[in-house]
Amino acid sequence: MTQHLILLPIVNQLLVAVLLMFFYGKVKTQRVLSVAGSVLNLIIAGLVLQRVASHGFLTLQAGNWQAPFGITFIADHFAALMVLLTAISGLAVSFFSTKTIHVKRVKFGFFPIFHFLLSGLNGAFLTGDIFNLYVWFEVMIISSFVLLTLGARKQQLEGAVKYFTLNLLASVIFLTAIGVLYGITGTLNMADLALKVPQVENRGLVHVTAILFFIGFGIKSAVFPLYFWLPASYHTPPAAVSAIFGGLLTKVGVYALVRMFTLIFTDDLFLQRMILGVAVMTIFSGALGALVKNDMRKIFSYLIICHIGFMIGGLGMMTETALVGAVFYLIHDIVVKTNLFMVAGMVKKVTGKQDTRVMGGLYSTHPLIALLAAVPLFSLVGFPPLSGFWPKLELFRAALTDGFYTTFAFLLFGSFITLFVVAKMWKRVFWGEIITPLKQGFTLFDDETPQRKLMFLLPIVFLACVSLYIGLGANHVWQLSQTIAGELMDPQPYIEAVFETLNSAEYEN
Repeated sequence: MTQHLILLPIVNQLLVAVLLMFFYGKVKTQRVLSVAGSVLNLIIAGLVLQRVASHGFLTLQAGNWQAPFGITFIADHFAALMVLLTAISGLAVSFFSTKTIHVKRVKFGFFPIFHFLLSGLNGAFLTGDIFNLYVWFEVMIISSFVLLTLGARKQQLEGAVKYFTLNLLASVIFLTAIGVLYGITGTLNMADLALKVPQVENRGLVHVTAILFFIGFGIKSAVFPLYFWLPASYHTPPAAVSAIFGGLLTKVGVYALVRMFTLIFTDDLFLQRMILGVAVMTIFSGALGALVKNDMRKIFSYLIICHIGFMIGGLGMMTETALVGAVFYLIHDIVVKTNLFMVAGMVKKVTGKQDTRVMGGLYSTHPLIALLAAVPLFSLVGFPPLSGFWPKLELFRAALTDGFYTTFAFLLFGSFITLFVVAKMWKRVFWGEIITPLKQGFTLFDDETPQRKLMFLLPIVFLACVSLYIGLGANHVWQLSQTIAGELMDPQPYIEAVFETLNSAEYEN
């Protein structure tokens, strides 16, 4: 029965989404059910990671069809960690949404769609079948498109069209790559592919297939030059939607890239150079974009792109130290980016503005907001001993130790630009003089009850505490990242877990 634990993160979110549809017009009930379902999912995700850490990988063959003929679900440390991070961010955004999502949006189905999105994320992390991964990606695209357009403001629709068009193109490329891969191997089970792809004699066709997957996942990850849909869309929906998008949606693309290029397309100098080249240009273009923007959420959107380059760079170096840094950075970035978009939403509620040039003085008028914003902002920069410092240190060490000096230079460049951008934002928004009056009618920190204040602030405080734990308890996070990196470098245990009693040599014969 314990193996069925692997399905609970997916099933729980689906059941919560369906249950919420029965309370279509009851706003308060939907809010309570959403938060309760998110709390339950956090408990389930914690149990999954604890079970994997104590007893090894969890595997489930759907319908009792043994691999590679059926659909496999597998939770190694990497997948279990991503499910836990999804639950943490999902709980924070669910709570934040109860007070920031307008009643009309709730009545139009915000919360059911939100939980369908989380279910798709969990499914993508836990599947061991590449076509099933495509299915979960489609669940995410449909859900995210609805969340982007909910409210039907002109700016939202413009951003949603760009978002959907590029992601639809990514899905077409992804599906094409799946077809080619099936044609040359006769299987879509990831563990089976890990055994059969190295045996394909036509390496040129393998390279083409790998590039197709890289483009498909690269669009979803917003890597260079496929990133322009992200800053055009992530600033348009409500802050709660931007938070879950900024924290998780691009990271599922990074997860898929790491999984594919450490399990299936491995030990290839051509692919390594391609990934590193894309990584450094992603860092460069994202950093320059953040440098010239003034809208808070657009700045954060470009910083997402820049820091995606950090993670892809760790993948491209393909050493255990680099993968430790990439995984550690992934953990840090999900929490910090989710929190930053919620902070941006809070700042907009206070000032009525998103342009940093016309804001200022929040430290003197709302010191609590400034304090809460400081944690994710300075973690993003990587001030020691906050969460962003340690993964950057690992990435720097990997680049210098193994001679990736160009990658090191761009990692350093991205870090300095992030520092400059965050320092400029802090000076303008929090330390600067008040340029425009606060938004009339907003009384969150003046006349509201303590309970209402808590509802606004609690999710930001929660993620700030998680971020502080990642930084101050870095040894625990580093050990988990090292375990994951070791499993990525040696996929043999993953393969054996999928085929259970068959070891890879027997299966190969």
